[in-house]
Amino acid sequence: MATTLKIQAYAATFSLVLLPNIASASFLGFLGNFDVVNDTGNTAHGFEIELEGLHSSDITDTFGGAGRGFPSGTGFDPGNAVVRYGAPMISEYTNGAVFGTRVTYASAWDAASQSWFFGTPSGNFVTPGDNCWTGGGVGYSAATPCDHFGVGTSKNASKTTYSWLFDDGSNTGKLANSNGNVVLPAPNWNVIPADPAPAGQPQPQPVVVADIRAPEPAKEDQFGEAIWVKVFRTELEREVKLEELIGGNQVIEQAETEIEWQLLQTDPDNPDAGKLEAGYQNVLGQNAESVIFRYEFYKYAGEYDPENHEAKASSDSNPLDAEIGTYLGAQNGAVNLNAVAPVPVPAAFWLMGSGVLGLLAAQRRKRAEAV
Repeated sequence: MATTLKIQAYAATFSLVLLPNIASASFLGFLGNFDVVNDTGNTAHGFEIELEGLHSSDITDTFGGAGRGFPSGTGFDPGNAVVRYGAPMISEYTNGAVFGTRVTYASAWDAASQSWFFGTPSGNFVTPGDNCWTGGGVGYSAATPCDHFGVGTSKNASKTTYSWLFDDGSNTGKLANSNGNVVLPAPNWNVIPADPAPAGQPQPQPVVVADIRAPEPAKEDQFGEAIWVKVFRTELEREVKLEELIGGNQVIEQAETEIEWQLLQTDPDNPDAGKLEAGYQNVLGQNAESVIFRYEFYKYAGEYDPENHEAKASSDSNPLDAEIGTYLGAQNGAVNLNAVAPVPVPAAFWLMGSGVLGLLAAQRRKRAEAV
């Protein structure tokens, strides 16, 4: 594989609104955040999350941004900021028929000295959890070769790309995108409603599915890089908060093993290969308000077929110790089944809602006139 970045990841964040029936409105929120270790060999001065198919209005929150209870300044003082780059910038882009939104964390530029105020040095680093920020437990400082990022959206992106940003060499304070050099399988969330129960009976819970896919192959006619994944899961009878999805928190520590090991690898002749879907077999408890998934990723260290790059693993679910390579990172993602915070909804929903409110108001007027 080209330059591999060890990633301690706590998932790119997603939020989703289901159009409700007239009887009730239920908001679903997908939460998470992640650490990224920079081992590119060059100092980065920012990080970018590219969300294809989303508008800026679809962004609901960001780690380090305003409204999350975190300071949004820059620096390393815990009372001043949570990450060295502070709050990110949010901007839309178009490329022909393709559009999307970029969430960009970037250092300020000192024009007088022609230098960046902050940077993420390159290095190898293993974090015990979600700790590459001022509230973590790794002594986060200017010398720490990792940073923490996160984003929430009201819809699933059709494609998610993570990139370190580097000085473009012009000495003008401009950054160059590294074109997605961060290897991180981003989950694509899906909530499948259950068939409604008869009136008077408890309504069944939906099924929450997180679709995880292996990295795309470097060559179209070959298999992609193979990775091992472990899956953990838990649920709560309350809404989970973004701040709880960090290493060492009880919410994460109490998750139980759902899949011990699974080898993921893309296959040019099988579109469904390299795809892990966890959740179909997990019906949520009747009182569940949230469900939390944790995915741990490890590099495959076994042999590959020299012709097509297919992993020659002894088993796709029971690896030998020699076949388990470098720890790549972990993703923590949570689904709130009845999120309290407001999120953007389609205009059609508000029109429908205003119509229902109008009918209710008319009924109240009629009852008042009758009295």
